[in-house]
Amino acid sequence: QLQLVESGGELVQPGGSLRLSCAASGFSLEHYVIGWFRQAPGKEREGISCISISGDKSNYADSVKGRFTISRDNARNTVYLQMNSLKPQDTGVYYCAADPYLEVTDTPPFPIDFGSWGQGTQVTVSS
Repeated sequence: QLQLVESGGELVQPGGSLRLSCAASGFSLEHYVIGWFRQAPGKEREGISCISISGDKSNYADSVKGRFTISRDNARNTVYLQMNSLKPQDTGVYYCAADPYLEVTDTPPFPIDFGSWGQGTQVTVSS
């Protein structure tokens, strides 16, 4: 069974930065498209970004475009989400997910397209 573990979430002030990590256990991430999602209290899970297996394609939700950057280090078996200029509306639980077949287009990811999920990491943006 695929296991994904997110880390890096914490309380940060508006305008601050965080880097989230998505690490794999028991399998190699290099064979999977990885997506990042977030879920705010009382809201549906939202696709933020995803990255292709080779890392040459990625996409972003309009709400994070220009502020967040997704990257992958297959040698470390880890995918990252660098988040800059954080806003209170970025608050939520952030999840990573994996899929071996998804084609990465310009459209941000949909949760239904991903079969393996981590447990999430809490990001709180507040002064």
